[in-house]
Amino acid sequence: MNSGIFLINKDKGISSNQAIQKIKKRLDIKKIGHFGTLDPLAEGLLICGINKGTKLSNKFLNLDKSYFSRIMLGIQTSTDDSEGDIILKKEIQVDENEIIEMIKTFIGESKQKPPFFSALKHKGKPLYKYAREGKFVEKQPRHINVYNISRITVDNPFVSFEISCSKGTYIRSIARDLGDKLNCGGHLVELVRLSQGKFELNDAKKVDDVEMEDLIDIEKLAFN
Repeated sequence: MNSGIFLINKDKGISSNQAIQKIKKRLDIKKIGHFGTLDPLAEGLLICGINKGTKLSNKFLNLDKSYFSRIMLGIQTSTDDSEGDIILKKEIQVDENEIIEMIKTFIGESKQKPPFFSALKHKGKPLYKYAREGKFVEKQPRHINVYNISRITVDNPFVSFEISCSKGTYIRSIARDLGDKLNCGGHLVELVRLSQGKFELNDAKKVDDVEMEDLIDIEKLAFN
């Protein structure tokens, strides 16, 4: 029985679970799981374990990640992304240089408040399920580390950049917090995971294109 990992390039519009279940059915795989949820809005690198490879979950979840993100300023939503209801509209009264300098303040260690709509669990139930019921469970801020933010582009009301960060970092929360700091609101409109540890999006295959020959064998994986 083959065991290892697939590097998947998940499309926007499907959940991480839907993506791996399609692979499981098409390739007749006994056991499959993914290592780091990508929201339906998000796309990019999704690493999934096959058979005994599913036991590597903790090693992969601890890896640093990098993303391309695009934020819209002037509008805040209930989910901190474009799928939520608009809860605030405000005029943007800062210029390009102020926006760039404010983005740079996120570099380094900090405490981040997770979004209400997230896969984090409370009493064994994901927060997004509580939120859909109108119950907003507030989790304690979590320690994160943003190592670098580069390729910042401002085209009001949109801001885009690449970010490398530690596990547990929510880019939706960065969008929300950037909007708060600029006093105009903000939400995430695009997110692409570019890498997770040494594994890169450029080496990933689309859900419908991945084959068993693309499996990275469990014996070839090293985390030193």
